[in-house]
Amino acid sequence: MTDPYGFLKTPRRPVPARPVQERLSDWNEVYAGQARLPLVSEQAGRCMDCGIPFCHSGCPLGNLIPEWNAYARKGDWWAAAERLHATNNFPEFTGRLCPAPCEDACVLTINADPVTIKNVEQAIADQIWARGYATPQPPGRLSGKTVAVIGSGPAGLAAAQQLTRVGHTVAVYERADRIGGLLRYGIPAFKLEKRHLDRRIEQMRAEGTRFRTGVDVGSDLDATELAERHDAVVIAVGATGQRELPVPGRELYGIHQAMDYLTLANRVAEGDHDVPVVTAEGKNVVIIGGGDTGSDCLGTVLRQGAASVVQLDINPEPGDTRRDTEPWPVYPKVYRISHAHEEARGREGSDPRVFASATLSFEGDRSDRVSALRLAEVEPKGRRPRLETEHVIPADLVLLALGFFGPERDTGLMRQLGLMLDDRGNFARNAAYAAERAKPAERTARTGTVGVFIAGDAGRGQSLVVWAIAEGRSAAAATDRYLSGSTVLPAPIAPQDRPLVA
Repeated sequence: MTDPYGFLKTPRRPVPARPVQERLSDWNEVYAGQARLPLVSEQAGRCMDCGIPFCHSGCPLGNLIPEWNAYARKGDWWAAAERLHATNNFPEFTGRLCPAPCEDACVLTINADPVTIKNVEQAIADQIWARGYATPQPPGRLSGKTVAVIGSGPAGLAAAQQLTRVGHTVAVYERADRIGGLLRYGIPAFKLEKRHLDRRIEQMRAEGTRFRTGVDVGSDLDATELAERHDAVVIAVGATGQRELPVPGRELYGIHQAMDYLTLANRVAEGDHDVPVVTAEGKNVVIIGGGDTGSDCLGTVLRQGAASVVQLDINPEPGDTRRDTEPWPVYPKVYRISHAHEEARGREGSDPRVFASATLSFEGDRSDRVSALRLAEVEPKGRRPRLETEHVIPADLVLLALGFFGPERDTGLMRQLGLMLDDRGNFARNAAYAAERAKPAERTARTGTVGVFIAGDAGRGQSLVVWAIAEGRSAAAATDRYLSGSTVLPAPIAPQDRPLVA
């Protein structure tokens, strides 16, 4: 703690984003070029260094938040970087993408505004690279063991980096043409410029991790053969099974899954196309889904020049403050405004979201293209449509951002490795194979197939980037123990761990 009265003297001041009209004219990050250090160092001084830092419980990585806050306050960026990297392989990702449940768990939140933890984390992460602190860390010796990691999202990359650094020879297999998973093609550049991903991948290459792109394990490459060629396999394919909306008219042209649309938009940013294959330019756009993916679609269609945009959320509009049923330090369901919502307000003058609304059907024109959407309000409980409220809105482009049901089913990967699904629809591990009587650390990620481990959303279901990295670190620890008999790698979470709720 650098100033015991800092939280009393200094009000909360987040780093301001760029003006709305400026950022709508490009695809750069919303904070690109904004001055951080003086403001961030001042804000870090608000941290109380609590005796029991509940911000730790809000973060599955167990980030040492009070420690790096204190170093950031003093401007000791080397020490801050060391403390941040001690628990987080990729703080430049989490500092940009995580919704910061740690801030809602900050003790100050009980009766005041929390510390701007996310801003401090991003500032430290940027200083790590600006000051050359992210040097490769190749192992001192090789173990002679080989590991295949299937999937190159945050969980797969975290597992690969941890295992490489303790001496195993790691190859990452990715079915797309570039490494990064949803970080590459699912997250728009205005939230994460891909240079941050590219330089981290180059660091991993320098450490010894090998990457294989364009390989769909289970289809292009037999998973059984892959497992036989390696001493262990980590499956981190994510929860990419997209939920559908089975209503009349779904077959019409112009209705797309959100992730397909975002991938096409990101390919333009990567230089694969001059213009997007699917564009919102000049169209009336309806986004169905009120989560982060829907918000990403919103920011994208605004930058593409949509004529109008409406975002439908089946949930009721939340209040501005915590409910009694969601006490501190849980992550509350409150009314939040993303940068995309702020941008829509700046252009349209109002929030584009329509809460408590359900889609009844789609209507098309003579060429079988979607032209309108029929919707109705829903009851607060049961979500049953109130037919007396039925009405029609124009829609030339519809994006389905309904979330994911888990990993893709009935794939060659599942059949060839004998993977099972748990009662949540994810790849089973831990209790499903309790008969193995494995050591506790092994049970954190192990499947019924010897030497095969699960990491990330494939075993947890769709979650946050911070949980994916924690999963990757834990799976790496379980894999290393299996290969070596013991491990020094940290395992911050177990499969049964969930976010703190009331």
